[in-house]
Amino acid sequence: MENTSATPKNRKASTNAEAQTAKPEAKQYKLSFGGGLYLLVKPNGLKYWRMKYRFNGVEKPPLALGVFPLVSLKDARKQQTSAKELLAQGIDPKEHKKAAKKLEVAQTENTFEAIALEWMEKHPPHADVTANKNRWLLNFAFAIFGKKAITDITAPDVLTVCRKIEESGRISTAHSVKSKCSQVFRYAIAIGKATVDPTLFLRGALTPKVIQHRPSITDPKEVAQLIRAINGYQGQFVTICALKLAPLVFIRSGELRQALWEEINFETAEWRYRVSKTNSDHIVPLSTQALTILKELHALTGRGKYVFPSVRTNIRPMSENTINSALRALG
Repeated sequence: MENTSATPKNRKASTNAEAQTAKPEAKQYKLSFGGGLYLLVKPNGLKYWRMKYRFNGVEKPPLALGVFPLVSLKDARKQQTSAKELLAQGIDPKEHKKAAKKLEVAQTENTFEAIALEWMEKHPPHADVTANKNRWLLNFAFAIFGKKAITDITAPDVLTVCRKIEESGRISTAHSVKSKCSQVFRYAIAIGKATVDPTLFLRGALTPKVIQHRPSITDPKEVAQLIRAINGYQGQFVTICALKLAPLVFIRSGELRQALWEEINFETAEWRYRVSKTNSDHIVPLSTQALTILKELHALTGRGKYVFPSVRTNIRPMSENTINSALRALG
């Protein structure tokens, strides 16, 4: 309560200097600057700008305009003028202020970056490497429109991001960023924070990807030659084991690299794991040769999490580049 009944009434002022020199007293008091604007001086020395006003014929609680001297008399006057303009339009300035604050909070919570991070948290991939790639791709978008309200993002905004990536020669990455942004927009639509996916309007706008067919060996003679090359490979023991195991299990290199020891069952001669791409269980029978390789490797890496750990640290799996470099060395 702003009780000033025991203090002198009609204290008036007109300059910023008078507001500055107003001294605290035993009880709070008002220093009037006209038009309903006054400075409330507290016993502890704090000073607050307030504005008295009526709305629809009813006197309302004073409108808070800030703390002096952070808000000067000039700034308080500007707020006073704006409030009176709202009143002239039949708008309660206090309710208008609340609505503006609510909109500001909503826009902060509904930025593209905030919703993208929420989407990644709600839909985490099974592999850490995939989560890191998702974040890497979305960082391109965060840099351009991450802090923008998701409802304000347009197709040209997304195209700007993709074109910048294309200019660096990474055509495939540009398409991946567009696809990842689309997933975020679709999530926002599902939770009621957006109504349209602007990436749908970019069909044909990006430079087409050049499809490169990966080399494969189909001739049995060449397969035999590859096996002999693997057996003669001189390199890291863990890499050698990965190369030798690959043709015995016929799985994707990414799944091989991320194999966990807890998934290997030596008694049943099985490798059971979850396929992240299809979200389904997969069982790989292990031949005698495969078991021999794994048992030899277990003596070296069995105390860790990964069957094929990185050469730098055992808390991450072997990198894709390690396998590719070894295959290139084989010719």
